[in-house]
Amino acid sequence: LDARDPRAHRVPLHGSAKAALPCWNQPSDIPLQLKILVKNMKERKENFTETALEPSKSQRRRDALELRSLAARLIGLKASALARIPMDESVRAAVQEAQAIRSNVARKRQMQYVAKLLRRNDPAPIIDALEARDNEARELNSRHHRTEAWRDYLLESGDPALGALLAERRDADAQSIRQLTRNALKESSQGRAPASARRLFRLLRELDEERALPPIPENF
Repeated sequence: LDARDPRAHRVPLHGSAKAALPCWNQPSDIPLQLKILVKNMKERKENFTETALEPSKSQRRRDALELRSLAARLIGLKASALARIPMDESVRAAVQEAQAIRSNVARKRQMQYVAKLLRRNDPAPIIDALEARDNEARELNSRHHRTEAWRDYLLESGDPALGALLAERRDADAQSIRQLTRNALKESSQGRAPASARRLFRLLRELDEERALPPIPENF
């Protein structure tokens, strides 16, 4: 080999000399210095992540506004609804005190105190309970509109509407629905109180409570 070639200066290894060379094929064989370097890198990454996850000033302000909104929502509940919301007794007492205040300034001050208590306690159970209450209210509203739509459809279309309902809900009482529909139309033509229409609405609502009524046909 040419003397300028680095390979010409290599010393051949034999026997035990080869065994003395470090083998880094397995993680357990990584030199201690490299292990320390990796550990330090991980620690710096973890510290960076924790710092990056710290809430900003604007985020803290948004959180405070959300807690005040939550406090205002609780204060606006009726006593019966408030009793069904799980919360710390200190929060409940502060909310009830705010509800009894008539002065706007004093009420606002008490609302801020409620928000402060919410910050100290976990508001998640309260938020979950309010969301469940909202979902229930939306479902009741949807049920009312479905029932009302089917009552109107039956009163305007008669037997074709009943046939469309029975095609989707074979559990419906066809005879009762047909009779109530006819009676409701008769009462309306005679200017009488809509007693049968109300009974028809209740019957349809009971059907919807068991299982949601189908959509009204598009040609209605």
